[in-house]
Amino acid sequence: MTENKYVRTETSGGIATVTIDRQAKLNALNPRVIAGIDAAFTALRGDADLRAVILTGAGDKAFVAGADIGVLAEMGTLTGAEVSRAGQEVLRRIERFPRPVIAAVGGYALGGGCELALACHLRVASERARFGLPEVGLGIIPGYGGTVRLARLVGLGRAAEMILTGEMIDGKRAAEIGLANVVVPHEEFMDRARKVAGRIARNAPVAVEMALASLYGAEENTMEHALAFEATLFGLLASTDDMKEGMAAFLEKRRAVFGGS
Repeated sequence: MTENKYVRTETSGGIATVTIDRQAKLNALNPRVIAGIDAAFTALRGDADLRAVILTGAGDKAFVAGADIGVLAEMGTLTGAEVSRAGQEVLRRIERFPRPVIAAVGGYALGGGCELALACHLRVASERARFGLPEVGLGIIPGYGGTVRLARLVGLGRAAEMILTGEMIDGKRAAEIGLANVVVPHEEFMDRARKVAGRIARNAPVAVEMALASLYGAEENTMEHALAFEATLFGLLASTDDMKEGMAAFLEKRRAVFGGS
């Protein structure tokens, strides 16, 4: 287990759990919390045995209840842009993390907390989860990628409604519109996140990594370039030991044992 003041990481069986723990402020993001999250994912990137990451918030009330308003209130034009870019870069590194990242949301995921969940590859929500981007009520807009990722995930109309009204939605509604992958009773959300991570961990690691690369690369390319990139990755995977093991296991009617090469 590694930890700092606000962020701790525990790893077991190839699955890491990164927990944001600033409960007195409902796990709100400030520069130290953001730096801790970034440091945790930087350290995990070098773990060759890692298969998936679960990102969650400590306590029963919040995943992350937003950015620290006391910090945001001091912004000017230049510092505001710097704050936005710094947060965007950290969340972008999470989105581009080579292993799947699952947000386990058991409470408030507001503002920067909602944006953090959006940067993860999958979202498991408790029935107590509350998602929202209330920034317009503070005279600002989402600045960590929320206006971009939410629209891509749930569609422009639904994203506009959430961002322009600033209203929260619950876990059930989040699942209905595709913001959350699944919503479960509160006492089950961490177990469900672990089950999803475990199911991913059983698959060929290199194939999972390349599937993520193809999925997210397609968002930034034309159809022609995205298809060409997919074909290239498909070809690279055809030379891996994991492909040979996966195909052999299927033909021999047994469970594959992947080595990650």
